[in-house]
This record gives sequence, structure tokens and C-alpha cells, in this order.
Amino acid sequence: MFPTQFTSASFTWERKKLGDVANSYINGGTPDTQNKNYWIGDIPWIQSSDLKNDDIWNVNINKYITNKAVNDSAAKLIPTNSIAIVTRVGVGKLAYMSQEYSTSQDFLSLVDIKEDLIFIMYMLYFKISKVSSSLQGTSIKGITKKELLNLSISIVNNTAEQNRIGQVFKILDNSINLHERKYEELTLIKKALLQKLFPKKDGFKPEVRYKNFN
Repeated sequence: MFPTQFTSASFTWERKKLGDVANSYINGGTPDTQNKNYWIGDIPWIQSSDLKNDDIWNVNINKYITNKAVNDSAAKLIPTNSIAIVTRVGVGKLAYMSQEYSTSQDFLSLVDIKEDLIFIMYMLYFKISKVSSSLQGTSIKGITKKELLNLSISIVNNTAEQNRIGQVFKILDNSINLHERKYEELTLIKKALLQKLFPKKDGFKPEVRYKNFN
């Protein structure tokens, strides 16, 4: 058994259940996909495929629903600054939501976070990634709400320290994103140069030649 408390530097870390870090938890639902009037609104509706495994800050929103769709189905309107966690197919994905949104039934959203939001995001990412790895190769395709909320996570009891830890990882994520964009740009440049500096067909001259090149 792990201790419920341990000390690091001048701060105490506690083990808490995930169910203790937010004031409420909201499931999702899917409005009738045959009713086109439900899908012409302005409320973002996300599904597992809209999230990336290693990106907890960006969601590729593809579908929007109406208020009537929310009222007529199990879908819920979830407030801003919540955390959407995939619990079925795609376990291991989660994302911060900066706007009101709705989800499919494959999600559980953490609402009104009690701790520093950025810190909790990375702590959850770390914990849920481990859960996802443990499920790989098994017939289990998801995690239940009860299992998720009973997960044990470590929380430092100082909000300022939580924020400092969270910011370190946020800076690293920003740096990774910048390097990925730079990599994509250089890859496109390489592809363009390959097309211009090498003949497309035998016997043809390349589109671009260096000065005095024979």
C-alpha cells in the first residue's frame, strides 16, 4: 500500500481519488444523427476521433449541435474550463475545453476543478496514459465511470507549486509544437527541392540549376 501523504521539499503531496478533484462530473450522449436539424447549431459536439493521444490542449471540432438537440437527447451542455476524458474507444485521450461544449457517450467531463487546472491536466494525462497502456492487448475497450473516479492521483497541497509544475510542462508542450511545425515546414521545403533539383524524367533538365553547374 502507498502512503496517503509524503513530503517533497517543503510541500506535502497527498493521494486523492480523481473523484475528489472536481465538483461535478458529466456524461455525454449522441443526438439522433438522422435529424439534420439537430446538427446545424453552434454548440461544439466532440467525439473520441477529435482528440489526439498526446495533445491535451487542442481539439479538432468537426460537429456542432443545437440547444434542441441537447434538450431532446442524453447530450449535455458542459461549461467552459472543463476536462473531457475519453472512457471508451480511445481511452488515454483527454482535452481541456475552453468553451461550452457537448460530447458523445464515450466521454466523462470533469467540471469545476478544485485544484490548479494546468497541474491537474498533466497529472491526469500521466495517470490515464498508464491506464491506457495497461489495457492494450486485452479485450477491455474502456474504463467505467466508477473505475475512473476511483483512480488514485498525487496532489501537492500548495496551489502555487501546482501552478509552477503545470507551467513547466506547458512550456515543454509549446516548444514541442513549435518544433513540430518547423519540422513540417522543412519537410515541405525538402520535397519541393527534390522536385526542382532532380529531373522528373531521364534526359530532362531539372527545373532549378546552380550557377556554373554542368
